[in-house]
Order: sequence, then C-alpha cells, then structure tokens
Amino acid sequence: MTLSQDKTQRSNYTSGLSSIDPQVFEIINREHQRQKDNIELIASANFVSRAVLEATGSILTNKVAEGYPGRRYFSGCENIDELENLAIARAKELFGAAHANLEPYTGSQANHAVYLTVLKPGDRILGMDLGHGGHLSHGAKFTMTGKHYDCHFYQVDPDTECLDYDRILAQAKDIRPKLIIAGASSYPRIIDFQRFREIADAVGAYLLADIAHICGLIAAGLHPNPINHAHFVTTSTQKTLRGPRSGMILLGEHSAPEFARKIDSSVFPGVQGAVHVHAIAAKAVMLFEAMSPSFAAYQRQNLENCQILAEDLMERGFRLVSGGTDNHLMLLDLTQQGITGKEAEERLASVKITVNKNLLPYDSQKPMVCSGIRVGTSAITTRGFGSEEIHCIADLIDKMLSSEPTADTIAKVRDEVSRLCRLHPHIDSIYDQNGDRFALESQYQLQS
Repeated sequence: MTLSQDKTQRSNYTSGLSSIDPQVFEIINREHQRQKDNIELIASANFVSRAVLEATGSILTNKVAEGYPGRRYFSGCENIDELENLAIARAKELFGAAHANLEPYTGSQANHAVYLTVLKPGDRILGMDLGHGGHLSHGAKFTMTGKHYDCHFYQVDPDTECLDYDRILAQAKDIRPKLIIAGASSYPRIIDFQRFREIADAVGAYLLADIAHICGLIAAGLHPNPINHAHFVTTSTQKTLRGPRSGMILLGEHSAPEFARKIDSSVFPGVQGAVHVHAIAAKAVMLFEAMSPSFAAYQRQNLENCQILAEDLMERGFRLVSGGTDNHLMLLDLTQQGITGKEAEERLASVKITVNKNLLPYDSQKPMVCSGIRVGTSAITTRGFGSEEIHCIADLIDKMLSSEPTADTIAKVRDEVSRLCRLHPHIDSIYDQNGDRFALESQYQLQS
C-alpha cells in the first residue's frame, strides 16, 4: 500500500457520511425532510430522543459480543457486560419482571425464541386472527411460525368487535393448544391478561403476552401489566416505548425459575447470533427515559389525544371498529364513505398525512386493499400535538375522506398540514430539571 493510499483509507474512516457517500446522505436528508413535513399517524411509528439516537449510532456497533454478561465467547466485553446488566436491571424495575432478556433483534425474534423454548414443530398455537388485529408472527400461514406450527386463531365478536373471552375459552377447549398468544397489532381495546391466563390454565397451555404496541402504556401504568399472568412477555421497543428498533423478553416471578435459562438459550444461540451492542445501549437509555414522570405525562397525553381524535371522527360520521378506543390507536371503517383503505391511505399521503390501510374484522376486501385504515397518535404526541391540533387533524381527515376532495380542498389541507408541522417542529423528547414534564428541542443534526 502506498502512502497516499494509506492516507485515503484513514481519511475514509474519519470522514463524515456526506463526504464518503453523498448518495446515501442525500436519501437520509430527504427522509428527514419527509418526517419533518408529514403528520405521522401510523400507530407503530414514533420518534426517538436524541439520546437514544446517539446510543444507536455509537461506536458500540464496533464491538462483537456473543453470549451473556459473565459468559461471553469473546474477550474485551467488560464494558458490554456492565451495559447489558444495567439495561436488564432497568427493564426488570420498570415492568416488575424477575428476568429480562434484551438481546432479541426484534419483537418477532422475541416471539420465535418463546416458540423455540416451549414448542416442537407441529404443536398447536392459538393466536389472534391477523384480520381481527393479530400480528404476522402469531401464526400467519405464510410466515415461519405458520409453516412450523399448527396455528389456529380466535376472532372478535361480530357484534361488539371486542374479544369474547368465553368464546376463546370454548375454542381453546376444542383445539387444546400448547401455547396461547394474547396481544395484537391493531386492537383498540384493553386486553384482559388475567382472563387469558385463566383460559390457558383451563386447557394446560402456556400463555405468551405480546405487548409490542402497548408496552409504553403499561410502563406508565395506563394498561394492565401481564407480567404476573403470562408465562412469557415479549415486545418490540420502537412503538409506544419510544426506543430503537429492537425487542425484549420479560419473565415474572412465577415463570423465571423454570424458563430464565431456557429463554436465554433460545435467544442465543437458538434464533440469532451476536448481540447488537449499540441496540442494548439504546434500550438502556429508552428504559431510563421511560422511568421518568415525564414519560407517564407523555403517555397520558397520548391517550387523551387518541380519545379526542376518535370522538371527533365519530362526530363527523366515521364508524370506528368497536365504537372507539382504549389505547393509542383506532380503526376507521370506510365502507360508509365508499372508499377502500388503500384509496384512503393514498388520499391522505397526497397531503402529507401518513396512515396505513388495515383489514377490519370480517373484512371482504383483499389484504392489499382493505376496508379501513389504522390511525395512531404516539408520534404526533411526541412532537407536541395537543387537543387543538387534534381537532384540526380530524377536520383534515374528514375533508379528504368523506367525499372526493377538489383541487382547492387538497391545496388548503396541504397548507394546514404544513402549518401544523411548523408549529411543532420535528423534535425529540427531553426532560426538564425537575423531571415532571416533557419539553421539546430540535431533532437531528442533519442539514435540511
């Protein structure tokens, strides 16, 4: 290697992204601008704090670590052990768990680790129907779970569109599953985990509570905690918990003695390899933030925003699945408006309001068309939107979906979206010195 080549190589290691790869830098900038200019209503979306972002992109990505604290397969992990132990302690404290594994790469990976722990290929699973609010990893036939196990599904009551626990019990007695999954990706009501455990016990099944969507509400004490009911609790960390894109497994006092070592082995080396150390750091920061009274204040505002939006939309003639919401999301049935979920998603995207098309219970449309949309308030609450802005958003949705919008309507809606986004710039959450409210500051240090 020549001296000039060596200098070039060393320069590449120290130069910023804009110098090394302007093409990728430009794409990131465009996405930054999109996030700034759009009202984000996808229920699984949120914005991380600056501190979480810094941890995610830290030099910890350089360290390889396999195994668990004190039992690594590589040397030089003393700092990593301290970091992971800190994250574990915080997770246990926040959720009242006796054991926590923070190594899963995603919530789906966490679920697969549970399956590996207690199931054999061909064993029966009973989970929520995908079209009624369940998740892909709960047994959809085209996924690894659906291919490896005998998956059955419970549905919501056709009249109330809520879970009917007596029907689920009858179904469980009929099929005798080895594992029951309680949890959803688009269910707007409170989940009774205690009742689910009673159903599981009645048929000799294990209970997995997947709290990916509601974990932030649980952490704030605004939704029942399954830790003392479920054998296993899994979650992703990027939704209401406002963390990095990753996963976590929690065990309560009743299940940790039997399953702690088994679940750890199922995560590594069972379903994945080396630890994403940078993600462990980001989750540690996320958990620290979630312990603050400010986080509870944020979640209370999140629920209030969702309630206001739901009520405003119903007053404007929209039908909501189950007649409302108890959490951070709602499902709009657009049948009466005469449009599909796909069309609604496209109309709103054209004015920079982001939602996702979503199947409704007993939907007659295809999955890529759908009869409804899913709407959530977590991301806009993080941005600082309050009741006044929520009323405006309901009006904008009404203008775009109740009838075919004219060019003039579209232009006015775009202007209002722009005004709301300028009013609440793309931000991250920080805490004031007293830790009793959340404040706002400018987001990433990327050039607009």
